[in-house]
This record gives sequence, C-alpha cells and structure tokens, in this order.
Amino acid sequence: MEQMQTQMPLIGDPAPAFKANTTQGEINFPADYKGKWVILFSHPADFTPVCTTEFMTFASMMNEFKALNTELVGLSVDSIYSHIAWLRKIQELEWKDKKHIEVKFPLIEDIKMEIATKYGMIQPNQSTTQAVRAVFIIDPKGIIRTILYYPISTGRNFDEIKRIILALQKADKDAVATPADWRPGDDVIVPTAGSCGVAKARVEANDPNMYCLDWFLCFKREK
Repeated sequence: MEQMQTQMPLIGDPAPAFKANTTQGEINFPADYKGKWVILFSHPADFTPVCTTEFMTFASMMNEFKALNTELVGLSVDSIYSHIAWLRKIQELEWKDKKHIEVKFPLIEDIKMEIATKYGMIQPNQSTTQAVRAVFIIDPKGIIRTILYYPISTGRNFDEIKRIILALQKADKDAVATPADWRPGDDVIVPTAGSCGVAKARVEANDPNMYCLDWFLCFKREK
C-alpha cells in the first residue's frame, strides 16, 4: 500500500488560510492577525501530560509574547468541548511556579484534521490521528518565517521560541543576521560584502562600531 505523502508549507511561503472555530470564537487566519507576529502551534491531544505542561508554559508567557507584538494560536484535532474541559482542568493544576493558569489564547478545533493536514502537522509514521508538535512562526505580512517540529514525546523549548521571535524582529529592523546563541544585546552580523572592494574596505576600516574576523564575517557592536 502506498503511503500518503504529507504536504506542508515552507519557510517563505504565505501561511495557508483557513477559518476555524476556537475556544475564543471563530478566527479567519491569517487575516485576523495582519500586522502581528503569530506563533501557530499544534499538539497531539487534549488531556495529555506533555501538552498540559506546554499550555501552562505558553499561557504563563502570553504577556511576554504580546509585548513583542506576537499572538499565540494553538491547534489539536480534538473537539471544542474537549478543549474547554481540558483548559478548565489546567486552571486547577500547579506545576513549578505555575498555578491557576488560564489559557486565554485561541485553541482551534480541527476534528476533521483539515487544518493540520494543510500545515503538514499529521505525520503518519508518528500518528494518523494526532498532530505532531509543530511550531510555525508567521510574520506581520502573513509569511512563514520559522518552522519547528518536535516528536510527540518531547516538550518544546519556549525560551528558544521567544529567542527566535526576537532574532527575526532584530534582523528585520536592522537588516542584520544573528550569530549562534544570539541574545538581545549581543553583537550582530552585517551582510556579507558584495564585492572585493567593499570586503577590503571593511577589513581595513577603523570603524569603532564594527569588527571583522575575516572579509566574509563582520560584526556590528551592540554595546
């Protein structure tokens, strides 16, 4: 029997559009989020332990993301009634420093798996009835900028998700790139020189705001 091929959008593609019922009412995605960054993420199922810790973490960080002009949108293939019951139960739980957590961002109902399939969240070798842990970071123009996939058994790194938002916003604002392990305030990488003349000038320049390790690797000082 031939295995179904799962299609998914790629980095740089427009985010596939859809309308959906959620725990916060109907949304028209991504049109309702024009001008904002969005983290669209899927989880395998309601009332599962790893997902519960993830939702408690996302909900506890919601204001941090809002401060970055970033909205959260969750998805699983469960019903809206299951979503509501699970989110109510989460409010009763306490884990680490998180307790009485109310999930205020929308959680999409996707019983027919239409949205999950459109975003490549159903991966048959993992499960044909549950979405994997996917994360799509979508920019204010509705373009997919980052895609992360985690196996069902592994919880996501939320510090990294926030760091990616910060790095993308920094790159867009200042037309730079961010090096390995970059954090806000660290030096950034300027675009590679487009000609021999520019490369030579950069290396030989006595610019206090920039330094080069070689012609192709130059940094802008942030401090």
